[in-house]
Amino acid sequence: MLPQLCEYARRLDLPPLYSERSVRYIVELDTAGRLLNPQPTDTADPADRSTRNGIRRRVPTVQRSSGIRPLLLADNAEYSFGLARDPAKQARVDRAHAAYLDLVNRCATDTGSAVIQAVADFLNEDPREQLDLDDDFDRGANVTFRVGDDMPFEAPAVQRFWAGEHDPARAKDAVVGQCLVCRRERPVLKRLQAKLKRVPGGQTSGTALISANAEAFESYGLDASLIAPTCGECAELFTTGLNHLLASETQRTALGGAAFVYWTRENVGEFNPLTMFTDPDPGQVRALLESVFTRREAASFVDTSFYALSLSGSGGRAVVRDWIDITVGDVRTNLARWFRQQRIVGRNGESPAPVGLYALAAATVRDANKDLSPLTPRALLRAALVGMPLPPNLLSEAVRRNSAEQDVTRPRAAVIRAVLRSQGRIAKEDGMIQLDKKSRDCAYRCGRLLAVLESAQYAALGITAVTDRFYGTASSAPASVFGRLLRGAQPHLTKLERDRPGAYHALQQRLEDVLAGLDGFPKTLDMEAQGMFALGYYHQRAHDRAQARARREGINPETGEMDDAEKET
Repeated sequence: MLPQLCEYARRLDLPPLYSERSVRYIVELDTAGRLLNPQPTDTADPADRSTRNGIRRRVPTVQRSSGIRPLLLADNAEYSFGLARDPAKQARVDRAHAAYLDLVNRCATDTGSAVIQAVADFLNEDPREQLDLDDDFDRGANVTFRVGDDMPFEAPAVQRFWAGEHDPARAKDAVVGQCLVCRRERPVLKRLQAKLKRVPGGQTSGTALISANAEAFESYGLDASLIAPTCGECAELFTTGLNHLLASETQRTALGGAAFVYWTRENVGEFNPLTMFTDPDPGQVRALLESVFTRREAASFVDTSFYALSLSGSGGRAVVRDWIDITVGDVRTNLARWFRQQRIVGRNGESPAPVGLYALAAATVRDANKDLSPLTPRALLRAALVGMPLPPNLLSEAVRRNSAEQDVTRPRAAVIRAVLRSQGRIAKEDGMIQLDKKSRDCAYRCGRLLAVLESAQYAALGITAVTDRFYGTASSAPASVFGRLLRGAQPHLTKLERDRPGAYHALQQRLEDVLAGLDGFPKTLDMEAQGMFALGYYHQRAHDRAQARARREGINPETGEMDDAEKET
C-alpha cells in the first residue's frame, strides 16, 4: 500500500512538507520590505464554510506538539509577530517569535532570494510597531506575506530550504535503518512529520498512519514510528498522496465512520466507481453491463492497476480497514456482476434501477448516522469491487429491519436478493428480480400470501393491520399465524363479494394461486428462508401496485395493451 501511495504522490509533483491550511491574513510588502498597507488583507468569509478561517493554501507544514517549532512564512500571529493570545504566556511567545525570525533570516541567506529578504527586513524592524491591527484581529489565525505579486512560500528555493530543514539526517539523534518502502538504508523517522486530515473519527489536528504509544504495540526495542521505519522522503510522499485523496471530491467517499479512497496507476478516462456507488446512473450502469458482458471493453485500460483503501480514525491514529489491489478490468467485471446481483423491481412495479451504496448500507440499520458499522460499507465495497460474496450477517440485519418496521423497502429487498444471489440461494442470474408465480419455494409463497391478505384487508377496510401486527411472526413462524390470518380474511372477502365483486374475484383468484403451491405452513423459517419470505411479500405488492396503476390508465394488466373502450376514446 505505501509504495503505491508514494508512486501516486510523485505523479502529483507537490512540494514536500507542504499541505493545505487556512491562511487568513496577508501582509502586503514592496520589494524593499516596506508595508503597502498597515492593515493585513483579511481573506476570511464567515458566510462560506470553506473560507471562514481564510483561504486554504498549500503552505509549509510540519507536525508539532508542545515544543516551539515555527512554520516558515505561514504561521499564527504569536510566531509571526510575537502577539500572545494569553498575556500570561508572553515569555514563551517571545521565544516562539525569535525562533520564527531566525528561520526566516536563515531562509533568506540560504536562498539568496530578494523576496524572502524583503520579508526578513520587515520582521527585523518590529512588525508590531508598523502594523495597525484592530480589536477583531485573530491572533490564532495564520499569517503570510505577499511581496509585490509574489507569495514567497511558493518559491521553489523556499520549498527546497524547508525540505532540507527537516531532513532526518540532520537530527542529532538520527536513527539509520532500512526504510520499509524504498528498502534503502537511510535515516528513518521516530515520528512522522505530517498527519492525515479528514479521517472520520480522527482528531481534528490529524491522525498518524504509523505510531505506537504503548508497550503492547512495540517490539525489538522500537517505539513511536520506528516500529515501521520509513525514511523522511517516503513518509512525506505517502502522507501527501493519501491527504490528496482524502481531500478529493471524486476519489473519496465517507460512509459508516470510514473513508474510502481509490486511484489508478494510469489515467483511465471517465471511469469512476465512486460515482456508481454513491449515485448510480441507470444509463451508465447499462453501458457498463453491455461493455463487460458483450466484451466491448477498451483494452487500453483493462490491465491498469486499481487501488482502493478504507480507513477510519481512532483518536490520533488512523486505522487501515481494507486494502484492494486489482486491475481496472477486474473492477469493471465485478461491478457489472454486483449491479446484476442487486437488481430488483421497483416498489410500484417499475423496471429495476441500480441502488446507491448509502441506500443499501442504511437499509440495514435504524439510523445510519448512529448505528451503521464500518464493516457494512466495507462488505458492500468488497462485493462490488473484488467480487466477494456478501456476508450472511447483512441478510440477518436486513431481515431484522423488515420485522422491526413491518415492511420491506426496495433497498432492503435489493440487499436481500444480492446476499442470496452471492451465496447461491438464488441460482439463476435473472431469478427473483420480480414476481415469480411459478416458484414453489414455500417461504416465498408465504410472503406472497401475506401480501394478498393485506390487500384483501385494505380493499375491505382501508387499513393494513394484518401486516402491522403479524409481519414478524409470519416471516419467522408461519404455522403459528397463517391459519388465524386466513380465517380472519374471510369476513373481508365476504364484504368485498357483496360491495365490490370485481375486487373480490381478483383477490380470491390470487389467494387460490398462492395456496395451490403450498403443501402446508412450516413451523419456523431460517434466515435465508426469511429472506425469501421478504422477497415474496415485496414482489407481490409491487406486482399488485403495477396492475392497479395499469387499470387506472386503461391498460389491460395481462396483455399490456389498451382496453377497447380506451382505444375508442
